[in-house]
Amino acid sequence: MPKNGKYQVGLVGTGGIARAHGGACQHAPSVELAAIHDVSEGALKGFGEQFNVPEENRYLSLDEMLESEDLDIAVICTWGAFHSKVGIQISESRQVKAILCEKPFTSTAAEAEAFVGAALENDILVAEAFKFRHHPMHIKAKELVDSGAIGEFMTLRSTFCTGGGGGGPESRKPEANWRFNKAKGGGSIYDLACYNIHHARFMFGAEPLRVSGVSQAGLEVDDGSYLLLEFPGEKTAQISTGFNCAGGQYAEMAGLGGMLRIDAAWNNGGSPVNIVLQNRDGRKVIDIDPVNQFAMQLEHMCECLETGQPHRISPESCINQMRVIDAAFEAMATGKTVAVKS
Repeated sequence: MPKNGKYQVGLVGTGGIARAHGGACQHAPSVELAAIHDVSEGALKGFGEQFNVPEENRYLSLDEMLESEDLDIAVICTWGAFHSKVGIQISESRQVKAILCEKPFTSTAAEAEAFVGAALENDILVAEAFKFRHHPMHIKAKELVDSGAIGEFMTLRSTFCTGGGGGGPESRKPEANWRFNKAKGGGSIYDLACYNIHHARFMFGAEPLRVSGVSQAGLEVDDGSYLLLEFPGEKTAQISTGFNCAGGQYAEMAGLGGMLRIDAAWNNGGSPVNIVLQNRDGRKVIDIDPVNQFAMQLEHMCECLETGQPHRISPESCINQMRVIDAAFEAMATGKTVAVKS
């Protein structure tokens, strides 16, 4: 039984995304934020005060937190370049039951294999933190596609663009934000396209065979990325992402008999959203009530721990995601279409 009837959560890293997870701990009824770790004393203090984490539960040493606290779930919120190292360290400690790792899961498929291998060897549930997978909008869209609401599903078009008002690459300095910093795991593929890639794999229920694409260079990392994923049956996903242009975040799923469109696909801030369905029966808008998708993500992990059911995002999916990203980087670097390794 979890302590006080709630699964105990430890956050590793207290940067921007950790605040979303801290808020989720306050909203998810099955969990309690028990401890936090960061290498910065100032970051620990600020986060601890904001989320009422007592000083004795704030740690500059990850090993000390794992040894001192009775944790059930560790949430990795560090910069992406360190996810594999931190994930393996937590796994080998055998001090938690589950690890939720922020995207990108790792930097390469080889790192993902090592991380997942360590987790499985130590009987720890591990999943990548794509919060949108737990949002009712995406669950309903998947149900509609699988039920044949748009006929045979053939093409997915999606975007995740966050810029447009910041000027050229010189306005996106590596020292200003991890997203523009190569050593910390920045770039449009790791930060943005990972959503679209995972979404395409989820919606098609398959792994892409080949990837082609081009990128636009920033000072250190890819500022924009434009990908074509080829799936079995001549099905395709067209993906446009970047820090360098405005465009928002939407996805369109087109079939032989209709189309679905979702806006505010990845980050909707707990606002109402909808699905627009157009097919031979006409146009229908399906309204979805506001939810805290970070909280729902934690609740799903607790359900998996409680019942033993598989997580929506399997360990194998985490590895396959990085195989596609590896292929995307190779395609952008060479200008060739690259087969995804299996």
